[in-house]
Amino acid sequence: MTTELELNARWAGRNNDKDRLRDRVWAKLMTDGVNVGPVDSRIPNFAGADLAALHLSRLDAWKNARVVKCNPDPPQIPVRLRALYDGKILYAPVPELTKGFPFVRLDPTVLEAKGVQFELAAVSQGFVEHGEPVEFEEMEPLDFVVVGCVAVSRAGGRTGKGGGFADLELGIFRELGKVTPETPVATSVHSVQVVDDALLPMQPHDSPLDFIATDVGLIETATTMARPTGVAWDFVQADQYASIPFLNDLRARIEKSGG
Repeated sequence: MTTELELNARWAGRNNDKDRLRDRVWAKLMTDGVNVGPVDSRIPNFAGADLAALHLSRLDAWKNARVVKCNPDPPQIPVRLRALYDGKILYAPVPELTKGFPFVRLDPTVLEAKGVQFELAAVSQGFVEHGEPVEFEEMEPLDFVVVGCVAVSRAGGRTGKGGGFADLELGIFRELGKVTPETPVATSVHSVQVVDDALLPMQPHDSPLDFIATDVGLIETATTMARPTGVAWDFVQADQYASIPFLNDLRARIEKSGG
């Protein structure tokens, strides 16, 4: 018999507590009428995403960043747009890492010279088409990282849609020295996605948040949670190896280099 969680979560079954929490948050967004489009099994878009991006852009850490990485999901379109208009180099991952290359690099100066509107380059179809494909090793050190979340806590806890992509990316960045313990990790969510600390269990391979931008303001978590030092390969799922074309080769390159 198909359960409600199986219906609502594509990656259900990896962590039952997080499955239940994601299901409650998706339902709350719908009940409150603050979702924009469907929410199940995805990083949910929400009313006020542009305001959350505005709050994020007011951080000194954002203002001082030259190179920003942002997840590819719809609620972060305003974040990617602000990065381009603020003149920052923007790295965005191919959605669910399903191409033969993991990331694209967007340089606002290059986009302007080509006549590509930032509004087009900020959406996933646009940045995959107009961005420069790059491997992880080719990326510059990141000054600011934005990840997508379904639920967050004021203590810095987070969970995405359950696929493990954000933690995998961050682990690879750390292995390669693209992210350091001082690199800020942030997200933008609706305020109803902020849950009690006790409801959001974190595992050793999970990366905590430093900043949470919402439709109503900014939360600085001052997190004391430990940060992973690299990829927890033992937690990488078989379906991730199957669906991410380059992952086996990347792991071999990292291990060969002593990363």
